[in-house]
Amino acid sequence: MSAARARVTLAELVLLAVLAVVFGFLYWALVQAWGALQLAMGPFGDLAQHVLIGGWMVAAPLAVYVVRKPGVGIVVELVAAFVEVAFLASPVGPTLLVVGLVQGAGAEAAFALTRYRRYGWGVFALSGVLAGLASTALGVVRFGWLGQDWFAWRLGLQVVSGLVLCGLLARVIGDALARTGVLDNTALGRARRGRTATGPSEASVEPAGPDDAEAQVDERTGAR
Repeated sequence: MSAARARVTLAELVLLAVLAVVFGFLYWALVQAWGALQLAMGPFGDLAQHVLIGGWMVAAPLAVYVVRKPGVGIVVELVAAFVEVAFLASPVGPTLLVVGLVQGAGAEAAFALTRYRRYGWGVFALSGVLAGLASTALGVVRFGWLGQDWFAWRLGLQVVSGLVLCGLLARVIGDALARTGVLDNTALGRARRGRTATGPSEASVEPAGPDDAEAQVDERTGAR
């Protein structure tokens, strides 16, 4: 990916900022759900966070899906974590920024492996799995999970939650937003128009630039 293609525009920055703030509040709300689930699970309540962990990482693959440029998933996760810490008094404190960095990097790694060219379901599934593994690795370092009796459960739940609530859910949310038309001026919106166009002479279809043409080819040939 060239430097020109990787440059984030002002409009994209605004969109990423909105995503980060919105998900910062949603992540805080998920913390409240975590507390309720912890009580409901009784003696297994310590595993509640692992059941929901994917929900705290979904902004990263969603941001990459919409903007399709390196680093945007990590940045959105970091800013969402900052919103939780600075404005919503997250009990985790500034350490949450490290958590956001690690989880965002894990989620974005799957797209980096494709050089940000493929956005099929398989890539999103891998994104969620890698995010779950990155989150587990951080837990091993911070809390010593590796030597605990529940480690296998923690690992399995983190990976499954990452797969469903991070990777696959990000694709579902992105497609749902795109169908409303609010993302028409993004890379995702242009790629969708390219797939639905019936011919180059159609007046409602914008001419595809180099970015869009490559995205269209990768969308058609990518794993689904």
